[in-house]
Amino acid sequence: MADTTGAGDANSERSHLRVQFVHGLEGSPQGSKARALADAFDALTPAMDTADFEASVATQAAALETFRPDVLVGSSFGGAVVVALLARRLWRGPTLLLAQAARHYDPEARLPRDVTVWLVHGTGDTLIDPEQSRRLAATGDPDRVRLIEVDDDHALHASVARGDLLDWVRGVAGRSE
Repeated sequence: MADTTGAGDANSERSHLRVQFVHGLEGSPQGSKARALADAFDALTPAMDTADFEASVATQAAALETFRPDVLVGSSFGGAVVVALLARRLWRGPTLLLAQAARHYDPEARLPRDVTVWLVHGTGDTLIDPEQSRRLAATGDPDRVRLIEVDDDHALHASVARGDLLDWVRGVAGRSE
């Protein structure tokens, strides 16, 4: 059940950076974040049955094995899925969490100390309190974790429209392309 739009397409305008996007409850492989990533990178957004958290983790784990991304991005519910993948050591690469909801699914969620993780949260988020990202960020290695608070809503609409999402992906990957 994966949409591979953007994965492997030949397009000289796009970066060679491979990005796997884990969408949120109301997101999809056709959503604005998925489209922005597919337009800029070699991107994969596997579709998930968001009614089943464990099935969503399994879907993403299988995609990680075959796609082998450089960066893993999770948004809201997708951020909780990504944190579960990190906790189970199924992913150890650069990670970008957008308005993540990890502690909604696991109140004891923690970030691994050996992984670079950037968390972005809108200060105007009325769905997931930005304090949740502050607390999660505090569990990781301060030298590897970056918390970015932006003047935006839960979906980070303005940030995506400005192109900030692409900059964050490049930044967490350590690339300036």
